[in-house]
Amino acid sequence: MRYEFKGVPEGDKLQRLNAISSVPGLIEFRKPRAQKSNFVPRVGLAYSPGTSGRTSIRAGFGMSYDKYFDNLGLNSKPPQLESTVDVNPAQTLPNFLANGGIPPDARPQAFASAQEARNATSSFIVDQLLPYSIQWNVGAQRVFRDDYTLEVRYLGTRGVHLPTQSRINIQSVVTPTRFLPTYLQPPGAAALADLPYTLGDLQAIDIVLPQWAPYFDKTNITAFPYRGNSIYHGLATEMTRRFKRGLLFRGAHTWSHNIDDSTADLFSTLLAPRRPEDFQNMRKERSTSFLDRRHRFTFSWVWDTPWLSTSENWFLKNVVGNFTFSGTYTYESPQLATVQSGLDSNLNGDSAGDRASVNINGRPNTGSDVNPIDRGGRIVAAGSPEIVAYVAQNPNAQYIVAGLGALTNAGRMTIPTRPINNFDLGMKKVFSIREGTRLEFAAQFFNAFNHPQFVPGYINNVQFHESRNTNNNLIPGNSIFNRHDLAFDSNARAVQLVARFQF
Repeated sequence: MRYEFKGVPEGDKLQRLNAISSVPGLIEFRKPRAQKSNFVPRVGLAYSPGTSGRTSIRAGFGMSYDKYFDNLGLNSKPPQLESTVDVNPAQTLPNFLANGGIPPDARPQAFASAQEARNATSSFIVDQLLPYSIQWNVGAQRVFRDDYTLEVRYLGTRGVHLPTQSRINIQSVVTPTRFLPTYLQPPGAAALADLPYTLGDLQAIDIVLPQWAPYFDKTNITAFPYRGNSIYHGLATEMTRRFKRGLLFRGAHTWSHNIDDSTADLFSTLLAPRRPEDFQNMRKERSTSFLDRRHRFTFSWVWDTPWLSTSENWFLKNVVGNFTFSGTYTYESPQLATVQSGLDSNLNGDSAGDRASVNINGRPNTGSDVNPIDRGGRIVAAGSPEIVAYVAQNPNAQYIVAGLGALTNAGRMTIPTRPINNFDLGMKKVFSIREGTRLEFAAQFFNAFNHPQFVPGYINNVQFHESRNTNNNLIPGNSIFNRHDLAFDSNARAVQLVARFQF
């Protein structure tokens, strides 16, 4: 059993400076409370049946608390600390510092009333609710023919209380009963006449929740409530030949599924929206995770060449012999991305999370923009208050832009990018000068066969990479929709040469 305690950072406690903005029963700006009941159990089992010692069975269960990002609080300072002292360079320069710089009577922002402070408030730090994970696993390992080991494992992980970015006082105007329809074919006059809403009607509805409207109707209150969840199931298989007689290899395959309702809440990628589509409905966000890789296979090898390795002829041993060859082959299922409309479709003041509409009979992975029409069936300008519906420009497309006021039906992470299919190779040559002294030359070939791989990341590095993605390839109305070769680098072959003197 383990117990953990994490104090509230001093910067987060500064929220108390905005106490004047509190509304009893709705929101209270005070020092966030720390969580004090962080007990986590852990148990493990290892068993080797029989007397050979060649078979092992292992199982385990545990819980672990995580920390939250410090910049969640650093980016959520109260308005009393967000004021600036503005100076006019034309009047104060060039003797600004010589004249004393910022006036000594400058003070932090003071608000004359609670409402004035609320109008300047844009963030809230919730009480501490540390994210935690639940892990469980069971596996069996078998050694055979002395040098080979086969292991099969099932692994499960569940994430609870994950931080999610939200605007806690904002609602979506568009609902399943209040929206502008999207048609694949132009509708008839009777159908248009029966439509109950225009875009102007929807835009007139207040996006602020009714209980918040009397107090916070001038600003969005951004917070990171701990309401996210994830779950992972994986079957991992690994075969290893231990290094013997100059040869080692290892092959591993993982078949898994990762599901969550939030991933990149600090805008770390353009492929996954940083906020939910509807701030008040996280159930719509549950889907295959941005981190999901359904299949991953790797095969690695090292071959220390045997020829002339024990020769007493220095020339033959060090010129013809002493070579080592190595490599890794990797196949990884495509990363998924979210098809986005690029518009504030649900009219909640935020376009970051708004997805597209799906035509279930459309041609897979194709996209289409829409034409806005008025009650007479005429195409009108985008954003016109007279819009009553939208018509797909390509009725055979799978993904269709959800215009302003339209209802989306696409989930998160529905379109695949491209898989990784990669070889990395290496070669090393050693010259033994004398005992304990050697000179090594090596060459490493990443993507050795220069196979173009337009993937959202490095194929042989855990760092993330989206150098050319402008998000346009995820908007169905654009000509480069689903053109990953125009969004990502090809991860062209890279060669690294190494020389090392060891003594």
